[in-house]
Amino acid sequence: MSQKYRKAIELIQAQQWDQAHEIVQHQREEVACWIHGWLHRKEGDEANARYWYTAAGKPYPDLCLDEEWVQIQAWLTDADS
Repeated sequence: MSQKYRKAIELIQAQQWDQAHEIVQHQREEVACWIHGWLHRKEGDEANARYWYTAAGKPYPDLCLDEEWVQIQAWLTDADS
């Protein structure tokens, strides 16, 4: 995982949503779009979140945000392996 996504993850964990959003909003890689969609879900902006999940090639999740966050982190860990 690139350094920029590590930073976005750190910012999300510190509840600095706007700063994390700044990192991923201009990226088009799958993981950036997924994180971007998750951030919009967190904000309650479902329409925008749906757009970014589609851009990530992911269905809109039925999971709660915390469960999905575990999935995102697992995916990122696997990508680092």
